[in-house]
Amino acid sequence: MNRADSRLTLAPADQALVDGVLARNRRALAKSITLIESTRSDHQRRAQQVINALLQHTGNSIRIGISGVPGVGKSTFIETFGLFLIAQGMRVAVLAVDPSSSVSGGSILGDKTRMEMLSQRPEAFIRPSPSAGSLGGVADRTRETLLLCEASGFDVVIVETVGVGQSETAVAAMTDIFMLLQLPNAGDDLQAIKKGIVELADLIVINKADLDPEAAALARAQLKSALSMLRHTTPGWEPPVLVLSALKDDGVASFWAEVTRFRDVMSASGEFMAKRRGQALAWMWELIDRGLRARFRGNPQVRSTLPTLVEAVAMGNTMPTLAAQRLLGMFEGK
Repeated sequence: MNRADSRLTLAPADQALVDGVLARNRRALAKSITLIESTRSDHQRRAQQVINALLQHTGNSIRIGISGVPGVGKSTFIETFGLFLIAQGMRVAVLAVDPSSSVSGGSILGDKTRMEMLSQRPEAFIRPSPSAGSLGGVADRTRETLLLCEASGFDVVIVETVGVGQSETAVAAMTDIFMLLQLPNAGDDLQAIKKGIVELADLIVINKADLDPEAAALARAQLKSALSMLRHTTPGWEPPVLVLSALKDDGVASFWAEVTRFRDVMSASGEFMAKRRGQALAWMWELIDRGLRARFRGNPQVRSTLPTLVEAVAMGNTMPTLAAQRLLGMFEGK
């Protein structure tokens, strides 16, 4: 859909959002993200139309996913890295996902406070979002938000995960390069994470190296050894392990050089676009699964029978397989 066609189908308010995003208007971008994050069905329909109208303007950014345990210095690294990119003449968007409380459901959303200098720069856009129970370290609408930022002309889009450990692999399925931040005194803790998230990492960084250079060198050696025993998911690329100090702004230029080298190597082999195509298809199937689950739970027969069958299964009076078959039969109208 081109912009001329979108004017024929979009409501004036939605067309204003599209035009504002393309004009790099921060308020329009923020309002568009709020729209796609809404759970109202009418807002979701509008959001999909806005994203479709902007889709042809996406795909030109470098998408970087960043994960690491709490306290590893993700926010400090992102701020230092973002300021470095701005000094190179680029615009940077940061999508920071904060964990939501399992008790109250609320989130602190304090990333703008933690990135005070970066948040004041007009070339930067920081959007904190609650995880709201979504697994994998990202929010439910992070992919759509990423596309909106690309349409608004940001050269680099950084997705920062909530930072809870090995389950944070969803970000690797929506970014071009997945970076894992590690502490210099990782030691035996490496054994707990050397599977899963490390296998997906395209680049590993030992941060806070200024605190203990010897420990950082040891952690680097341990990680390189672990990587040699793993089968990496990106063909034709051997993940480098870097040592830096974001607080001292030492080593950030080397990190950016590895990111651009990764892009060049993957582009030359055709893996860069192949990865994005695969991610788009995976996203489609994820949305199908999510939509089918929502329709299943919304089915009137299923909704009325579900509590009874849930109790029967929990009490051991009905086999889970029989309960599932019965509910699915209702959903299918059998």
